[in-house]
Amino acid sequence: MLLNLLLPAFALLTSSTVAASSSVIDLIPSNFDSVVLKSGKPALVEFFAPWCGHCKNLAPVYEELASAFAYASDKVVIGKVDADEHKSLGKQFKVQGFPTLKWFDGKSDTPSEYSGGRDLESLSKWITDKTGLKPKVKGKGKVASSVVMLDDKSFEEKIGKDQDVLVAFTAPWCGHCKTLAPTWESLATDFVAEPTVLIAKVDAEAPNAKKTAGDQGVSSYPTIKFFPKGSTEAVPYEGGRNEKDFVAYINEKAGTHRAVGGGLDATGGTIEALDTIAEKFYGAYGDGLEEIKKAAQGLQDKYAEYYVKVFQKVDANKGYVEKELKRLEGLLKKGSLAPEKVDDLTSRSNILRRFLGKQEKSEL
Repeated sequence: MLLNLLLPAFALLTSSTVAASSSVIDLIPSNFDSVVLKSGKPALVEFFAPWCGHCKNLAPVYEELASAFAYASDKVVIGKVDADEHKSLGKQFKVQGFPTLKWFDGKSDTPSEYSGGRDLESLSKWITDKTGLKPKVKGKGKVASSVVMLDDKSFEEKIGKDQDVLVAFTAPWCGHCKTLAPTWESLATDFVAEPTVLIAKVDAEAPNAKKTAGDQGVSSYPTIKFFPKGSTEAVPYEGGRNEKDFVAYINEKAGTHRAVGGGLDATGGTIEALDTIAEKFYGAYGDGLEEIKKAAQGLQDKYAEYYVKVFQKVDANKGYVEKELKRLEGLLKKGSLAPEKVDDLTSRSNILRRFLGKQEKSEL
């Protein structure tokens, strides 16, 4: 008997605790006007139904969105309406499907439709663009995403231009897409210092991206396609789906030299044609100075002149390569360097190693 009395009370307490921990405001007919229409604050409102599968998939993302902007609750509202229970609100704002997201500017009772992606990045960007507020992500070690979300408009703006683009077409409910997500984030970070490479994602079920997904013939998720710079013709990606596979693929297609983790690999900065000349004149670089100068003049590469400099330095000082290589490696080990500086020091170190004999390389 006592247990029967306690269970409802426990259920009520649990429900209240869960509700209290949420940063999403529950909106009902009695508080909608005061919280949304007459508060003077802009609001993003989700109209959902408890039985809706897409709503259930959106729920944790929407909670995270509200948490990210909870610090600015006096400036923006993140709310939701159970439009299955409160049909009058759904009817008032012409909700015809679930979930429907609408943006209220805090000045009028006529909202605009949100038609962007249903991922955290797209939703956060929408609010930032509208209000100037930036999300605050809880927990150490979390960084802003380097993955670029594309929709019908931005897809046309980015594809076929001056970047090589690798695109993952995903759906919010797709389990394999969720598995791919952290790898995709790491991959984007690996290439963040490469201005000619873009790692992108399309929410193929977002209203503002369905046309693009349809035009690309996407019928399963995730579908990954590569678009070479200057071309709108896609190359289907059919390789492995770990970070190493993706990095190797992009290096091959885009001519980059990245390694897993974002650094340069052992070929970064080196120029094969000049490596051949360096090997040809090993130990007698003075004899090859004119040849390396002539070869470097015809190359559009910022490190071509560095090869010439090394030829000159080694001819004057036989121990130059070893000393300079140790100096550069010492700078790299100290850390606290900008990514561009790390790339430059790594590139120069890679080039210097081309001037070492096999025995010297093994000793280093």
